[in-house]
Amino acid sequence: MPNSDKPIPLPDLPDDSTVAGDEDNPEEENDSGLFEHYRITADRGQGLLRIDKFLTAHIMGASRNRIQQAIDAGYVYVGGTPVKANYRVKPLDDIRICLPYRRRGYEILPEKMDLDIRYEDDDVLVVNKPAGLVVHPGCSHYTGTLLNGLAWYLGRSQGPDAEDDRMGILVHRIDKDTSGTLLIAKNDDAQAYLARQFFVHSIERRYTAIVWGDMEEDSGTVIGDIGRDPSNRIRFKVVEDGTGKYAVTHWKVIERLGYVTVVECTLETGRTHQIRVHMNHIGHPLFNDSLYGGDRILKGTLYSRYRQFIDNCFEILPRQALHAGTIGFIHPRTHEKIVVSSELADDMKALIEKFRNFTGNRQ
Repeated sequence: MPNSDKPIPLPDLPDDSTVAGDEDNPEEENDSGLFEHYRITADRGQGLLRIDKFLTAHIMGASRNRIQQAIDAGYVYVGGTPVKANYRVKPLDDIRICLPYRRRGYEILPEKMDLDIRYEDDDVLVVNKPAGLVVHPGCSHYTGTLLNGLAWYLGRSQGPDAEDDRMGILVHRIDKDTSGTLLIAKNDDAQAYLARQFFVHSIERRYTAIVWGDMEEDSGTVIGDIGRDPSNRIRFKVVEDGTGKYAVTHWKVIERLGYVTVVECTLETGRTHQIRVHMNHIGHPLFNDSLYGGDRILKGTLYSRYRQFIDNCFEILPRQALHAGTIGFIHPRTHEKIVVSSELADDMKALIEKFRNFTGNRQ
């Protein structure tokens, strides 16, 4: 374990950690007994830049001198390996700062936000989250998250010393660039009751995805344990070494569009990036999913007209093509089944229509 006379007092900043149910990424202690405080992934277009300069520019309130102290103490990792201050950051580098103490919590302050509420009673709330909105504060997202908007709507706030960084209301989450339904608990009893349903995988969750290629069958099931990709810790993959978590995704074709297919995915389990990982595993990555290789042409020709068409499609949908359409649960008070849905996001509708027109003109 790296030694230093004093821990580097960098300001604590939670990463985009997850909550029980759909995601599973708790604060972890690494092999050196250090705790992850920051994780930053360099952009695809990142030019070569010394890591101390890079981190100073990306971490609010941290001076270059303090960053250099952390590097000298062995607290800065790239791809799981400590680096020196003259290391040059490359595109897609996975950079972490790990310190010898657990990070503190953070304030969740109310922020006025227009919420698309699809269901509400005294115990639960279901919102339709737009793509691009982070669910709760994390790395590079201090404010402007859905949790800040919910704090305003529910008339709550939370200080940095709170034990529960979900404000006692989140029971699951969906990725920043995934749109769709999100279930919220409005009190402790509801939170515990709903969390239990996620734990035993009894929650009904149906997603619409647009994937590359023409699916060979009309329906199917992907069964594959999901674990971290050792070559890129922000990615996940299907693993067979016993280190992953059991995951099952059922899918069926909704519409075939030649170069892409619209599918409905039903989750039997809820693991990090589950649909994205499983669709990639069977050779059909989500359209424009940059993390899993869907942001390039994987089906079709390389002629300039087609390349321009796909570039236009990427502009229409600048994210992975995934929408959480339906969530079903047993109500914590009435014990009745509640099913709430949200219509497909406009950008995914526009993408489907564009593919319909393109493939129709070629027939």
